[in-house]
Amino acid sequence: MYDLVVVGAGPYGLSVAAHAAAAGLRLRVLGRPMATWRDHMPDGMLLTSGSRSSRLSAPDGGHTLADYRAAHDPAAGHGTPLPLATFTAYGRWFGERAVPQVEEVTVTAVRPDGDGFRVETDTGERITTRTVALAVGAMPFANRPWPLLELPPHLASHSSDHRELRRFSGKHLTVLGSGQSALETAALLAEQGARPRLVARADRLRWASPPQPPERGGPPFGPGTGRLGRLWWRAPWAVRHLPPATRVRLAETAPGPAGAWWLRERFEQAVPVLLNHRIRAAVPRGDGVRLHLTHTDGRTDTLDTEHVVAATGYRPDLGRLRLLAPQVRSALRTVGGSRLPELSAGFESSWPGLFFAGPLTAASFGPAMRFVHGADFTAPRLLRGVQRRLGDRRGATTIPRPARDGAPAPHGT
Repeated sequence: MYDLVVVGAGPYGLSVAAHAAAAGLRLRVLGRPMATWRDHMPDGMLLTSGSRSSRLSAPDGGHTLADYRAAHDPAAGHGTPLPLATFTAYGRWFGERAVPQVEEVTVTAVRPDGDGFRVETDTGERITTRTVALAVGAMPFANRPWPLLELPPHLASHSSDHRELRRFSGKHLTVLGSGQSALETAALLAEQGARPRLVARADRLRWASPPQPPERGGPPFGPGTGRLGRLWWRAPWAVRHLPPATRVRLAETAPGPAGAWWLRERFEQAVPVLLNHRIRAAVPRGDGVRLHLTHTDGRTDTLDTEHVVAATGYRPDLGRLRLLAPQVRSALRTVGGSRLPELSAGFESSWPGLFFAGPLTAASFGPAMRFVHGADFTAPRLLRGVQRRLGDRRGATTIPRPARDGAPAPHGT
């Protein structure tokens, strides 16, 4: 039996695995390294975060993005947007150096098994382990507006469905959303010869300011602004002590949608915008789709397009985590009636031995958990939580809380 199985090999999974391997745990790491960036983001995309905000976490503080760029992209400096390809290559480079072995298999089920878990893969293997860390990223939680759900894939898609956009060259497209994903997807479509239009519920588009020099404090390109924003960006541990309703609201709404400063000129010269509109229906028409829109003042409009791309983000939800056994999902304690798990200070859920990392932890530790930046906070604390659960003397001993409503009690509060 293994001590820990890490499910997922993105920035959070690789960081957790690096800390666990250095601590000597019997470990398996399952997933396609950097799959979200390799398979679900279009060529040419740039990250909105810089080197300090996009590094993975190693227990010795090494293998940073700055280290990688110094060796492979020495001309890059402060304020230089980070190319998707560079970040993807960095993640794989990190994994090769900090994680003993990543197995490129798909986990199909995580089930309770005695005092631990049975992890099943698409190869037919069944792995028994005392603890599991689910670092599945955002992909299971792509948010698709309900009017588009009945449309076939050739008429409607999510922005995460596209690795390359050249196939849309010459086509009229409608991109939904007002955040960085929507704005950059629309700009990239235009640059690939498509004719995109942006439709958004917002009354105006918002653009982030250029980053401050590092010596002024705070990570470059960090999305946390204002007093509360600085709290959730710099002190995720403090977010956990806020009232549940506040934590859920932060997880669902912060930071608000905005585009990167370096994208604005590219976007504004290439993409027409229709603001203050939301979709109320979408029906196939000829070779495309007719969108029925409602203006915020109540007026209705129609818009014909050849394809709709919903760049409408992700909505983490335990109910959509199908690989987790239903009896576990239904038993997990959640934050303030949300669909997000309540976690201990060591990222352990109310089901003993089950840990989470990444977007699903945002209601416990704040919106920073939706960014790579949160991996450096998560990995060492999650390891300590695992060690406590395993009874490792290197982990601090805590007294379990009494369970409520029949749910198992977590350690490490």
